[in-house]
Amino acid sequence: QVQLVESGGGLVQAGASLRLSCAASGSTFSSGWFRQAPGKEREFVASIKWSGLRTNYADSVRGRFTISRDNAKNTVYLQMNSLKPEDTAVYYCAAPRGIIDITSWSPNDYDYWGQGTQVTVSS
Repeated sequence: QVQLVESGGGLVQAGASLRLSCAASGSTFSSGWFRQAPGKEREFVASIKWSGLRTNYADSVRGRFTISRDNAKNTVYLQMNSLKPEDTAVYYCAAPRGIIDITSWSPNDYDYWGQGTQVTVSS
């Protein structure tokens, strides 16, 4: 069982940056970030393999967000630049129990989830 704890959310103005962190209680094969806005389904944001050599992004964040990881610290990061009001959501860190296709956008492929951190972007 892996426990995930997110941090780094907050309230910022459009155009600002935030960096989210996800600390895991153990190593994971890969990691992903998802987000869920009020009244909407949870959606994929980004994912990264354990090696850090392969990443995947949703079209809506590609070029603005960067996912990275520090395996020595069992921590995954999501650097979010040029934030927009439509980025407002609760952001969740997730990890699968085993090896998954890094290109998958499905939350069903992930077994472990953090409690979420709120990101609010004002216009």
